[in-house]
Amino acid sequence: MKIIVTTKEKQWYEITEGAMGEEYIQTTLDEKNRLDIKWEGFGGCFNELSMEALNRIDEPSKDGIYDQLFSQEADGLRLNFCRLPIGASDYAVSWYSYDEKDDDYEMNHFSIERDQKLLIPYIKQALKRNCNIKFFASPWSPPTWMKTRKVCNYGTLIQTKENLTAYALYLCRYIEEYAKEGITISQIHVQNEPVSDQKFPSCIWKGEEFATFIGKYLGPMMKERGLTTKIWLGTLNGPETDKRAPYTRYNDYANLVLHDVDAYRYIEGISYQWAGKYAVQITGKSFPEKKIIQSENECGDGNNTWQYANYIFEMFQHYISNGVCAYVYWNMVLEDGGRSTWGWTQNSMLTIQSETGRVNYEYEFYVMKHFSRYVELGAEIIELTGHLAGNAVCFRNPDHTSVLVVQNPFNKPISFIWHKKQVVLLPESINTILD
Repeated sequence: MKIIVTTKEKQWYEITEGAMGEEYIQTTLDEKNRLDIKWEGFGGCFNELSMEALNRIDEPSKDGIYDQLFSQEADGLRLNFCRLPIGASDYAVSWYSYDEKDDDYEMNHFSIERDQKLLIPYIKQALKRNCNIKFFASPWSPPTWMKTRKVCNYGTLIQTKENLTAYALYLCRYIEEYAKEGITISQIHVQNEPVSDQKFPSCIWKGEEFATFIGKYLGPMMKERGLTTKIWLGTLNGPETDKRAPYTRYNDYANLVLHDVDAYRYIEGISYQWAGKYAVQITGKSFPEKKIIQSENECGDGNNTWQYANYIFEMFQHYISNGVCAYVYWNMVLEDGGRSTWGWTQNSMLTIQSETGRVNYEYEFYVMKHFSRYVELGAEIIELTGHLAGNAVCFRNPDHTSVLVVQNPFNKPISFIWHKKQVVLLPESINTILD
């Protein structure tokens, strides 16, 4: 048995014994049964501000970061299930789409030239280290001429046949143009956070609008064009307040769309983030035949504290124990402070100091590493029982090795029996136990 531990004072080191000489809490943890879920990966989102931060340091330092994020050989995160923005995300250098020519319904002016400057070189560095990374992509906003307000932020897509057909073509062209760059888009998630009318790139959708667009426009067009990319209902950030209604509920999105016969047959899965954490359990219960992923972890405030890292651990635990098959971080790398172009400061797994170029591996890097380093593709999720089950996640890899990731939230050591051996965890620690 091998125990790797991270505390506030020291990160990612191996221990063989706990502090049994101190007063400790006796608790329980054991395996209950296997969930019918095959693990598909951990990842992060590529964005322009991340690549801008990386471009401030020298090539050897950049290569070291790429290795730590993506290499399957290095002792790093081994990320293998990553997210791409379709056009501008809220962490783009400036806001854009791939076709801002008014009324270009045939997409004659569609171009990914902008992405060739920052995003595509970033993605290709990841593929250089792991050619099997799986990518899913989502738009934050359609082209502005398709919207009720001609801006990337706020508003919604004008729901006309002409517009819906053009937008389906826009998403198909994205898949096709990225394929020409050697980048396979495995999944399209139709809209980032469709319940929020934001000051950053956004577009709100109703459930009925999703069902119509997927079932009658996007699905048939992708089939007609011979695209094998899967369609996902996401990335859902609800139930949450939508300004067009007093309150939106679970039933207004996943439940409604998946009960639409046309949309259902095209949808491979559902992705949740932020307030979607309140709906993930009921979706899994209602539609166990559909996959679910966590598509964006919550971003913090740019201070990258130990306290928030423990909250992020709890989000990993919540989503994984409720049946997701992948977990995706948001900002992989940012300048220190993590400030967006529109003024929000956010956490990241690595930060680069703008003045010195110094690279800091933040606490959340190690939270991710405690999960991603040893969990293999195709691993089974093991349901746990016992008083510590709410602070732990267990995987069984295809080679039958066990990976238990467990938090000690207390300021005292805790002790429990795991696989017939006594385990003692240090106070206020995050641990990976290999067996």
